[in-house]
Amino acid sequence: MLKWDGHTHSKFCYHGNPAEQQEYLDRAIGLGFQRYSVTEHPPLPDKLVDDPKLMLELAMPERELPDYFAYMQEVKARYEGRIELAIGLEMDYLYKNESFSDRIVDKWAAKMEDAVVSVHYLPSRGGSIRCIDYTADDFKDAFLGYYGSIDKVVDEYFNHVEMEIEWAAQLPMRKRIGHVNLIRKFHKELPEMDPVLIRRRLEGLLPKLKAANIGVDVNVAGFRVATCEEAYVPEWFMQACLEQGIELVYGSDSHKPEQAGFSYDWFADRAIK
Repeated sequence: MLKWDGHTHSKFCYHGNPAEQQEYLDRAIGLGFQRYSVTEHPPLPDKLVDDPKLMLELAMPERELPDYFAYMQEVKARYEGRIELAIGLEMDYLYKNESFSDRIVDKWAAKMEDAVVSVHYLPSRGGSIRCIDYTADDFKDAFLGYYGSIDKVVDEYFNHVEMEIEWAAQLPMRKRIGHVNLIRKFHKELPEMDPVLIRRRLEGLLPKLKAANIGVDVNVAGFRVATCEEAYVPEWFMQACLEQGIELVYGSDSHKPEQAGFSYDWFADRAIK
């Protein structure tokens, strides 16, 4: 199996690290990686989240997209023969704002080798959009009262994952669903989530992923989060994907160079036959 880190970030991430790309790649090469996908957060619609300070941290402004692709293409050429740098984006599924994402894809698809498609946002109180992965307190404030119970939040999250798969199916580049169980990020500080519900909803994704030829980002960043301490893909779901021929791609979700390759052995032990 190709040793591949398929979900990473860069200095263009406003909640990441200013390190140059060579620091990430040199570490990845040292760890024996053969392919390294940079999947940066693209711009978001203006005032998507009603928090100006947070909006500045979520994604690069649209004026920087040309600089991002030019920078990564230059680095890709410089590292040719040492490691394959795949240039992509972590596209958000934007409920009722799909046309915004469509426009980015239409403009940049020719330069995109990879797309990780993720759900980071859900509707909240007063019709506002809130992040599901900001802080545990923000999650409680945004969603528990609005939806009425944690399991109703979980159900709505997976409704959006299903819509995400339907939207991602039309993307022309290599694609996979990002951190499919991100809803568990703060589970240690939230009411208990029904494991039967989560398993049922995850099982329901399998035929949709298979039909759309969409892979799964086996995202290990949850191991770095004290309120989670688990991968964002359950082991049984990984096995089900393998059995059905759904591609599994390791993702460090690195936001700083030292996170490149994080917990790869955990993935390899479970995904490589």
